[in-house]
Amino acid sequence: MNGVIGDILPLAIGVAISPIPIIAAILMLFSAHAATTSSGFLVGWIAGIVVAVALFTELAGSIGGDGPQAAWVGWTKILLGVLLVVVGIRQWRGRHEQLGPPKWMSAIDRMGFGQALGLGFALSAINPKNLLIAVAAGLAIGSAGLPSGSAIVAIAIFTVIAGCTVAVPVVAHAVAENRMRKPLDEAKAWLQTNNATVMAVLIMVIGTMLIGKGLGSL
Repeated sequence: MNGVIGDILPLAIGVAISPIPIIAAILMLFSAHAATTSSGFLVGWIAGIVVAVALFTELAGSIGGDGPQAAWVGWTKILLGVLLVVVGIRQWRGRHEQLGPPKWMSAIDRMGFGQALGLGFALSAINPKNLLIAVAAGLAIGSAGLPSGSAIVAIAIFTVIAGCTVAVPVVAHAVAENRMRKPLDEAKAWLQTNNATVMAVLIMVIGTMLIGKGLGSL
């Protein structure tokens, strides 16, 4: 169990510090329907993480093998690592082309609960970068041969860490709206300027780590 937690912690942090969902959550907190949209986004974000990781955990467990050292596990980690490094390099090369947030963020002010929920789910479960990380986390949990209870605990730990950076501003805004407006606005501005660079470095580090773990298990 401890080994699995050690494997998934950096992956969870990788999802947690993804700038785009944090920016989206902060923008929702500044929108006309802040409470409705931000809560919907948070629910969708958490649900997407749980569904993606649980799905790949079940898939990895059903494939089976000779435990965590099975060759297919190592090669899969290497493949995921290579894909993440490639994505990171592409993001690094294009980091100066888009300094601001994606264009779809301009529609946030018009979103309701359902749309925000769908957006949160898509960013956590369908977004290619986070999906690759979810695959890696599910692989680490599902291939370890853990009892069902332990696997659920591992998924829960991953979800709490991965979802905390969206949950914290939403909860903080609900508790102390006036006091949180300035620090949230400053965080949003910094992330909008540096999101491409942050993600590029993060993805390449995680990809390199997965390649190393994959090679080490062969």
